[in-house]
Amino acid sequence: MYAANLTWQQVQAIPKSTPVILPIAAVEQHGHHLPVYTDSFLLGEVVRRAEGVLGAEALFAPLQWLGNSHHHTDYPGTVSAPPRLYLDLLAALAENYLQHGFQRIYFLNGHGGNIVPAKQVVFELRQQYRQRQDLLLLFSSYWDLAAPAGYEQNYMGHACEWETSMMMVIAPGLVQGDVTQLADVPNGYAFDPAYRGWITKERTPTGHIGSPRFASPEKGEALLGQFSQGVVDFVRRMAAWDGHSWL
Repeated sequence: MYAANLTWQQVQAIPKSTPVILPIAAVEQHGHHLPVYTDSFLLGEVVRRAEGVLGAEALFAPLQWLGNSHHHTDYPGTVSAPPRLYLDLLAALAENYLQHGFQRIYFLNGHGGNIVPAKQVVFELRQQYRQRQDLLLLFSSYWDLAAPAGYEQNYMGHACEWETSMMMVIAPGLVQGDVTQLADVPNGYAFDPAYRGWITKERTPTGHIGSPRFASPEKGEALLGQFSQGVVDFVRRMAAWDGHSWL
């Protein structure tokens, strides 16, 4: 179910153990070849496919397109909520549904920069509601829910083989230029095993990270199928939770 299509009375009537999915994405630069709305396009398509299977098994909130993208703000077109503001925004989104009695809240993410603040929000909400034993508060990115194989990349990059392939399916007219001519930009952080603070332009001259030159619509359709099925399977796992145990 899409919450946006329901009246307040219809939302009120939904069993409170129904999983509530809060899709969170971004508007930010995606190299020379993909639009700034890429993360939101992709997550929206994964949600569309998953909702088509789940129907009344889950409630999907409207997609939140404003993300934490400050590392991309050197590139025009990027729109970002400052990290601490973003923490408050996500907490408020979840608390709206908690206030109305829902017990199983899942942040479904479509942008790497949202990962740290969203995990922090889930952690803090659990401390805030520590007396409640009936709450399931969760976060993951959609690409965590499948293990694609047979690609040049074995990870989600940025405007990479995976994202470019999926955009070739969703909106091929928005993929600019000949992607086969784009250079590979390796993933990974300097100074491992430490985590180094970074901004995007330190890591990539064009704005992409990964190997978009290997993208194809066939790969994109396969990836979208795997990721959306991963969401379906995970949401059903949420629904099957007994309402109180750790596992």
